[in-house]
Amino acid sequence: MQGQPAITTPSRSDRLLGGLWGSLVGDALGVPVEFMERSEVQADPVAHMRGYGTYELPPGTWSDDGALLLCSADSLCHAEFDLTDMGDRFVRWLRQDLWTATGEMFDVGLTTRAALSRIGQGTPAAQAGAQTEDTNGNGSLMRILPVALRFAGQPMAVFAARLEAASAITHAHALSRMACVFYGLVIRQLLAGHPPAAALATARAEFTAWYAASPSLPSFTPVLQDDLATLPSDRVKSDGFVLNTLHASLWCLLQTQNFHDCVLTAVNLGGDTDTTGCVAGGLAGVAYGLPAIPAEWLATLPRQADVQALFNDFTQRCA
Repeated sequence: MQGQPAITTPSRSDRLLGGLWGSLVGDALGVPVEFMERSEVQADPVAHMRGYGTYELPPGTWSDDGALLLCSADSLCHAEFDLTDMGDRFVRWLRQDLWTATGEMFDVGLTTRAALSRIGQGTPAAQAGAQTEDTNGNGSLMRILPVALRFAGQPMAVFAARLEAASAITHAHALSRMACVFYGLVIRQLLAGHPPAAALATARAEFTAWYAASPSLPSFTPVLQDDLATLPSDRVKSDGFVLNTLHASLWCLLQTQNFHDCVLTAVNLGGDTDTTGCVAGGLAGVAYGLPAIPAEWLATLPRQADVQALFNDFTQRCA
């Protein structure tokens, strides 16, 4: 299962494209084994791009994670940063299959569905997200990468506010909003060329300072304090809770040294495999760049021309 360590320094463009394509690849690797127990997955570990499995879909199919990430990137290309536009695209995904892999939406989280239903009924996108503590699934974290990439060069106040606002379209509780900011802080350090351990250390310091007065900060203790490079896997939860997905994805990045191993480690944790794979794939893609993603995995993804055109447009806007 061990891949080859990255030996070249990726360009900024390769990091941007690596994060975007890497998210789709990680998502697609996880789709066939979603909801399987860890022991069940590890008895027959994922080592390549499988098909069918949980949803009986062909290899390379991304889920709601990838589709909403694509909708986010599409919105940022057409409307800079407009929550109404972004929310409308999310609704078009739910109702009209926008940016689905196969032309059919096959999975949606309860919190996301409820928020998009509210938007569809006239609630402004900025006010649609759930705010209760029991709605902290990973449905905004899985799609937040384009916002983090697009505004990585902005001052902290703008950067954090936009990540929080984008999260709040569907997930408006502080834990979800703050998790998106933490992920974004790591992403922008990786985008700047810092190695994973250094990127995490800087993100931890920035996050702790920014949210020092937040009553939700103690909930981030595992993300902020665990030695992820040495933490045993039995201390890592890979379910749908946003902080567990964040923790698990960072753990996968710190446990490995290349894209290949990071995303396979993520999906082989079992549980919410498509989202852990998507979030870890974004991290590893930015860390190691597009050339580090196995070509045979990329080749299985559908809608190549559409996705490439979107990602190229998005990357140019990030220049």
